[in-house]
Amino acid sequence: MRETARARVPATSGNLGPGFDCMGMAHDLWDEVSVRAFFNDDDEAPPSAHINITGEGADYLPRDNSHLVVRALRRGLDQVGAPQPSLELTCVNGIRQGRGLGSSASAIVAGLLLARGLVEDPQALSDQVILELATQFEGHPDNAAPAIFGGAVVGWVDESGAHAVPIRVREDLRTTLLIPESELLTETARSVLPEKVPHKDAAFNASRTALLVLALEHDPSVLFEATEERLHQQYRASAMQPSADALAALRERRIPAVISGAGPSILVLGELPEEVKEEMERTGFSAVGGFPARGAYLV
Repeated sequence: MRETARARVPATSGNLGPGFDCMGMAHDLWDEVSVRAFFNDDDEAPPSAHINITGEGADYLPRDNSHLVVRALRRGLDQVGAPQPSLELTCVNGIRQGRGLGSSASAIVAGLLLARGLVEDPQALSDQVILELATQFEGHPDNAAPAIFGGAVVGWVDESGAHAVPIRVREDLRTTLLIPESELLTETARSVLPEKVPHKDAAFNASRTALLVLALEHDPSVLFEATEERLHQQYRASAMQPSADALAALRERRIPAVISGAGPSILVLGELPEEVKEEMERTGFSAVGGFPARGAYLV
């Protein structure tokens, strides 16, 4: 095994509106994690983990083997039959927690990528293997896939495992994230979803998901129509009312905005007018603009 590794992993937005649990996009907002692996002199001592955290989550994230990056790293080492060392981890977190920005998927991908950086045969932890393992952690690939591959991605799971294909997003597409101060646990956002939805709503979302791929690749003039959806945002509104109100205000202006993942952040697909950005900032949102980002990589 190598002694050290360092990885950068982007924030992501799952769903992109109608693409519930199957579409996602990476953003130019990053966590950077480095690790030093070593073996204890005492062979009987279990491998330990010591973690230094700066940035987002520094006040409350665990600093032992329960940390998500460590759990994923150890899962990656188990995958290839590598021994389990003690770990010293340094996390510089730029991705806000509990905001629908894929922070847990980013942590999982970071850990798996660090495992790749430590083992003698990095290809044993290929992108496909990392996608499989990350999806096992997450349950679906809509955040893990863009964190790994970058850009916008369609992901799915079948009997053979997890899969992802890129959406060839137009190079001129800009994005804006509107990030509130309030948090929303993914478990809470999931709990308000109904077990069944009307057939007409499922058909509506299917048509908009197909249209969204076309809009992102070829025709941004239909992005507003392509970001309509009926499967999750309306049900989650009461759990994040300020974000639901802001989303409604944006869409009244025909701005192609959606809830980012489980929320409460908002993703705008396109240039956000400056006066609208200032209005959103006055109501408590931080605006982060850019283009779809590259995927995770070892530094």
